[in-house]
Amino acid sequence: MPQIFPEWTNKAPLYLVGGIVAVAAVAPVLIWYFFSPEFTDVGYQPEQPVPFSHQLHAGELELDCRYCHAQVEISAVASVPPTQVCMNCHQLVARDSEKLAVIRDSLSSGQPVEWVRVHNIPDYAVFDHGVHVRAGVGCSSCHGDIRSMEVVTQTEPLSMAWCLECHRAPDLHLREFDQITNTTWKPGNNQLAFAAQAKEERQIQPPQDCTSCHR
Repeated sequence: MPQIFPEWTNKAPLYLVGGIVAVAAVAPVLIWYFFSPEFTDVGYQPEQPVPFSHQLHAGELELDCRYCHAQVEISAVASVPPTQVCMNCHQLVARDSEKLAVIRDSLSSGQPVEWVRVHNIPDYAVFDHGVHVRAGVGCSSCHGDIRSMEVVTQTEPLSMAWCLECHRAPDLHLREFDQITNTTWKPGNNQLAFAAQAKEERQIQPPQDCTSCHR
């Protein structure tokens, strides 16, 4: 009697088991990467209600970051500037520009501009800007070269693993205080020696226990 099924079907169960094992091995790796902040968050670039250019304001005009983010050295949050801060300049500069219509409406109504948060830490985690700035960690360590960005983009994952990596070895992120807002700053040849001195003088001991960030 002729065979109903071809000979290769004898190995079908083996192929099936092998396929299941392969999927079981690969799937966690794919999920780990494609659902991680490195993939889902890095590159996030939301559209804002006002086309504010950091490249123009902080780059070409060289406005200090702290003019708009005035509380960043002492506050837990960097704070978004109120409308009046914008109008300190734009009462005179480009005051009738269509791009500033939302700002003018905000000033007249008293309602704040609904800016879209780019760098968003989950509610179950605590991050204090002031502590990090006073330790000597500059803006670009977390936010990248903001002064070159026409539209602010998230450049780092801001994940727990990423934060812990810095807490375990902060040396390459510590800098002189006058370089805090320099977004093109790079560690120098004597960086490790400087970092060792800075950690001692500033009493820097980055915590690594859970309750430091999850309270």
